[in-house]
Amino acid sequence: MRTYILRRLSQSIVVLWALITILFVLFRLLPGDPLTIYVDEGLPPETQAALLSQFGLDQPIWKQYVLYIYNAFQGDFGRSFHYRLPVTEIIAVKFWPTMILMSSIIFVTYTAGILLGALLGWNRGSRAEPALISGALMFKSAPVFWTGMMAIGLFSVILGWFPLGGMRSIGQNPETWAEEYLTLEFLHHLILPTIIGALYHIGTPLLLMRSTLLEVLDEDYVELARAKGLTERVVLFRHALRNALLPITTVLAVSLGSALGGQVLIEVIFRWPGMGREIVQAVSSSDYPLSQALFFTMGTMTITMNLVADLVYGYLDPRIVYD
Repeated sequence: MRTYILRRLSQSIVVLWALITILFVLFRLLPGDPLTIYVDEGLPPETQAALLSQFGLDQPIWKQYVLYIYNAFQGDFGRSFHYRLPVTEIIAVKFWPTMILMSSIIFVTYTAGILLGALLGWNRGSRAEPALISGALMFKSAPVFWTGMMAIGLFSVILGWFPLGGMRSIGQNPETWAEEYLTLEFLHHLILPTIIGALYHIGTPLLLMRSTLLEVLDEDYVELARAKGLTERVVLFRHALRNALLPITTVLAVSLGSALGGQVLIEVIFRWPGMGREIVQAVSSSDYPLSQALFFTMGTMTITMNLVADLVYGYLDPRIVYD
């Protein structure tokens, strides 16, 4: 087990290095000069050269790459070209809005998806099956930006049940973390984007749970459990569901990993001030340090969650042996 963990950690470090390299090259191939964001063309050439030197853009590409790799593995992603602040400070501000939004979406999605999928798999051919499957496929097929705009138009504009967007009403300036996130005002703004995000993603765990449970119910150990006289509830929850959760674990791990990147479209549509929305603004303004740091953070979380999923597999299925 220890050897397996060390090997997977080594592989993760290599993947992180590849991710950093791709991000470094990719953003420097994009058109646009970051200095044009805030440098007046009328400034003297000496002033423009000083700004280039300040951000290290006057160095050769290979020197920029070596310095970036060295700083990245120390958690230093430089200063934002746009905000002129350390990138870590900006990510710290955008981190919690994205994590809270995506955690709520994932919780609702997988709680409802697993329960409904198990219900459909256990009661195959029921009257609710066509309606639930069709509804899940419909919301999965519909573009999330269209669903979000329709929801805002109906529930916010026409009915007035929910705010148009954002995390709080205009004019509110919370001073503490609790005042910002642990209030009914914040919960009111959170409900609609959570529902839209959950409806878009619920098809995956629902259909996966249903198909996996149908396969598990045909296994020999399930028939043996029934032959021992165990009740159907015990057979379902203690034998069938545990093994049916294996594919769900992998999908859930990837979903948790993408949480830091946020649902870009959802954050943009609902004007949610998270990391996903910040990625769009950073890329459009050629803010290399901030863009690279945001994508790197998302990739790191995805790699970490995949590692966790591999280890959790052994707990859910005793037949899996690490060697």
